[in-house]
Order: sequence, then structure tokens, then C-alpha cells
Amino acid sequence: MLSSFIKNLSILKKFLFINLLVFVIFGSLTIVYLIGIQPNLIHKKKTNHIQIIDNTIEHIRRLHIQFNEDDIKKFLFSTRFLFQNLDRVLIFDSDFNLIGDTDTLDLDPRSFSQRLEIVEMDILSDDIKSEEKEIGKSKKEDSDSLSDILMNYSKSSDFGKPFTFTQESYEQFLLITIKNVNDGEKNIGFLAITEKANDIKVAINERKIFIIRTAFVVALVILIFSFVLNRYFLKPIKILVNYTRSIKEKNKKTFNIQTIKNRNDELGVLSNSLDEMTNELHKRINNAENFSTDLVHEIRNPLASLKGASEIISETEDKIQRDKLVNIVSEDVTRIERLITDYSQMLKDEAAITKEKMKKIDLELIANSVVDDFNSIYNSKRGIKIELKTNNSKGYAILGIENRIEQIIANLLDNSISFSKDNQTIDVVLTKDNDENIILKVIDEGEGFKEKDTNKIFKRFYSNRPKMFGEHSGLGLNIVKNLVELHNGSISASNNADQKGAKIEITFPKNIS
Repeated sequence: MLSSFIKNLSILKKFLFINLLVFVIFGSLTIVYLIGIQPNLIHKKKTNHIQIIDNTIEHIRRLHIQFNEDDIKKFLFSTRFLFQNLDRVLIFDSDFNLIGDTDTLDLDPRSFSQRLEIVEMDILSDDIKSEEKEIGKSKKEDSDSLSDILMNYSKSSDFGKPFTFTQESYEQFLLITIKNVNDGEKNIGFLAITEKANDIKVAINERKIFIIRTAFVVALVILIFSFVLNRYFLKPIKILVNYTRSIKEKNKKTFNIQTIKNRNDELGVLSNSLDEMTNELHKRINNAENFSTDLVHEIRNPLASLKGASEIISETEDKIQRDKLVNIVSEDVTRIERLITDYSQMLKDEAAITKEKMKKIDLELIANSVVDDFNSIYNSKRGIKIELKTNNSKGYAILGIENRIEQIIANLLDNSISFSKDNQTIDVVLTKDNDENIILKVIDEGEGFKEKDTNKIFKRFYSNRPKMFGEHSGLGLNIVKNLVELHNGSISASNNADQKGAKIEITFPKNIS
């Protein structure tokens, strides 16, 4: 269920949900850790308390200390080295009366190694008694409270075992451990020690503050990262998604991805690739639609002719008339076949072009090869001479597809030969303009173009070749135009101003690689 829930979330929501989940898990573990800190620290101090209590009780038993105020006070003073790290040591008799309290003694940890005489102890006892009157008032409430605890302790199941508890106020955190003192089987009193354990609270608070600060920093980093992720990555992706949807709905203009295309990162590359692919796809779709429309139009006439001829031929008894009709049918079938063949080949060429990669090529070498091939055929057959003319020693390098450039030159030469008479010359001229763009010209000595034809010759299915060269589909120059545009070039047709004939001029951009 969780996986399906996450699967249906957006990338941003997935990111936030996973971080929240991790945050909750680590937060829970942190809480468990914090809860366990205090008991662990208390346990360490409790262990130390128990050791001190056991040692103290052992001393009491060994020295046969009587549980009265004088003996207990002398004992506490003489064994003060045992309590140097403690806050208070209190001793009660079996009736829960306080008979000894280190707070009533002037205990100096530095003097624990010194041994006092009995006389000194007696003098000190007198001093302690006078001090007790001033201190006793402030400590009486604590003693009374501890007496009640001892009373409950004596009735509990923990009696006979060390019992540790805490007392916490705004300023103090006290750790108290109590235990009864036995003389054989008889309980003769109680021993209680208290220690200021503020270090435990400090340690816990420091850890809490550290964890809170860490959590705040992590949460802030997550929020900042989420903002950056949404602003610079997810939002552009959403725009691209909507862009693709608009393309599907044929409403491309409603979305502008120019800002994304201007980026220099992977999203910018993706946007440019997507836009180029979209434009190419639209172009191919439009071409296919136009091709289909034009093809239907071009086929309709020969089909109508075929229909008419087929209807008449069965009723015609005149052999000559019948032969004419058969010839018409044959020509129409041939024309339809040529149209379909050329159209199919053109679509195949377009599909192949999209898979081919452009590279640096020498236009002069390619042109020279094509010219040689045509000369070998038409010079001997019709006396037509094709000459390649160049005037630049630096060469004519362009960025293109070699076999497609060959196709361009071959189609242009084929077209010029169609309109040339025997023994005429066709010039293939390579030059450069002022911007170093390369210009390819094919100039023949034919009749030239009719003024109205210069704007039509590159259209699909348009052909005005002489009948002697057979039926043509009219796709040759249209294919040339498409191939030139594929190479980011331009093409134009005009009559040769210097002499009789036609001129087709192609401009290729200079090679900048």
C-alpha cells in the first residue's frame, strides 16, 4: 500500500514524503535515546552511591559506632574523605530521627588524610552544636521529608536494598540513595547520601539543544533544497510535459519554452532537442499531408484518363483508335507508377536523412566526381560537355552529408541536360561571397526559364521537360530544394544574364567547425 501511495506522488511530494519519513524515524530514535540518557547516567552515579554506602556501613560496623548524635558526628568527621564528592550524608536512627548530617560539619576535602585526637573531636563537637542551630532551620524541612521517605522505604519490598530516587527543582537536580543499616538481624538506622547531579541535566540539555539545532538545520536544508528542486528542475519539467501535451493537442503556441532552452544544463539540452524534434516532426507531418494531397491530385488526372480510355476501348473497333487508347492507358499507368515510385523513394530518403550525421566535406571533390560521371555518359552520347570551374585555392569545405550533396548536383545536372541540345556546354561553378559562404551554380545553354516558371520549378510534381525525355514525376528539383534546406542553404532559379540558358544557384553556409 505504501509503495503504491508513493508511486502516485509527484517527484517533489515523493522527496518531501521520504524526507519526512526519515525525519520521523530518526526523531523517534532520538527521543528514545534522550529518554535513555538520564537513566543511564543515574545508574552510573547510583553504582557509586552504593559503593560509598557499603564502605560507610562497613566502617560503622568495624568501629562499632553507636547510633547517637555524638558518635555519628565524630564518625562523619573522621571519615569525611569518603564523602568529598557528595552534597550531603545523613544518618537516621531506627525511629527515623536525624542523628548526623554533614551539612552541620565544616568538612574540608583537603584535610581528610589528617587524624584528629579525641580532644579535638570534643572541641569540634561543641563548635558543631553551635553551628547546627543556624543551619538546622534551613535543613529541617529536607530532613523531615527524607524521614517520610525512609518510613515508606521500611515498609516497601525494596527494604534492605539500596534505593535511589531524584528530586528536581528549578535550580537543583538531586540524586538521593538510601539504605538501612543492620547490626546482625536488627535494623539500627538508615544511611542517606545526596549528590547534586546538575551535570546530568546539563548533559541532557546540551544533547537536546544539539539535536534541536541539527533538526532545524536539516529541516531548513530540506526546505531550501525542495524550493531549488521545484524552482529549477521540477517546474521546467512540468512546462515540458505541458508542452508535449499541447503538441499532441496541436496547440503548441500556448507554451513558450524559450527560457528553458536558454539554460546551459541538461534541461536546456533536453528542451532544445525536444523543440527541434517537435519542429522536425511537424515539418514531416505537414510534408506528408502536402505530399498526400499533391499525390492524390497528380494521380487523379491519369486515373480519369484511364477510366475514360477503358470505357471507350471496349467499344472501339477501329484498330488505329484502339492502339491510341492502349497507348494512353500505358502512359497513364507509367505515370502513376513513376509518381508512386518517386514519392516512395522520397519518403525513404527523408527517413534516411534524419539518421545521417553531417561532417566536414570538400564540395569541389564531390562536384568533380559527379561531373566526371556525367561526362562519361552524355559527352559520348550527345556531345554535351560539363565543365567544373573554381577560382579559390583554399578549397570549398562545408558541413554536410556527402551522398546527399552528390544527389543535389546529379539532380541539377540531370535537369540541365533535359533542357540542353546536343553538343552544348553546362558549367558547374564554385565561388565564395564576401561572407565566405560557398556558392554552387549550374548554368546551361538551353532555352532558359519562362518568367512564370521560376517560382514553380521547385514545387512538387511540377515538370516542363520536353516530351523526348519521357514522363517525369516533377519531384527532382523539389528534392534538391529539401536537401539544400537540410544543409541550411538556399536555392534560387533564374535565366543566365550573360548568355542564353538557365541558372540555378545554391548558397551553402561556410564551415565554422
